[in-house]
Amino acid sequence: MKYSFRLNITNQEYLPYYQGRVQSIIVMTEQGVKVEFPAMHLRNYLTGHGIKGYFCLQTQNNKFLSLDKIS
Repeated sequence: MKYSFRLNITNQEYLPYYQGRVQSIIVMTEQGVKVEFPAMHLRNYLTGHGIKGYFCLQTQNNKFLSLDKIS
């Protein structure tokens, strides 16, 4: 299954996820579905300003497969 969503998280807002105090993140997809996945998968997209962009999450049988930044 593919889910698309936008994120705009400041680096301060992401800090608890980065430190591991919060393990997963919940997003509302453009399909209107709430999806939860491990926050560690966002680390590759963290900049000095936080995480901002349009993402595509792929799952199979409710298991994480990949997360790609589209723009």
